[in-house]
Amino acid sequence: MELKPQELLVLLKVAAHPGVPWTYAALSHSLSLSPGEAHASVRRAIFAGLAVARDRRNWSPVRPALIEFAVHGVRYAFPAEIGAAKRGIPTAYGAEPLASLVNSPPAENPVWAHPQGAAKGPTISPIYRTAPLAAMADPHLHQLLALLDALRVGRQRERALAAKLFADRLNSRDAP
Repeated sequence: MELKPQELLVLLKVAAHPGVPWTYAALSHSLSLSPGEAHASVRRAIFAGLAVARDRRNWSPVRPALIEFAVHGVRYAFPAEIGAAKRGIPTAYGAEPLASLVNSPPAENPVWAHPQGAAKGPTISPIYRTAPLAAMADPHLHQLLALLDALRVGRQRERALAAKLFADRLNSRDAP
């Protein structure tokens, strides 16, 4: 079974909101996926060891595995394409929590191309096509996705900061 990038979107959404009893319908609606796509993503994540199932309906991300994969594998498994400067939604070190820690000219801060975005900078392909929409509706998810993008495209310093912040955010939440 091949791991796909939407698994990370699904896992990070659930990890960002521990204790929320996610149905596949609610999860798919919040991420602009079909319920079948959400279910298949969970199935692949469980197979890959990034999630664990307690029974047919209850599952949760395996936070240490998710952190390890994000820090050490995501930039190789799902590399980001960097494109021309456009208007979009800040990500990576252009979005919080890294934006306040990294001194970078605003014109160099990466964005996901989106017509509703207020920033302008080099574009980064999101981990999944619906990630920008989901991030606009959920600030906690946006921060995790921005940190994930910093792990995908950042230089050594940005990746090190992102790795620490990503792990802190996932570990600070009570494991379900």
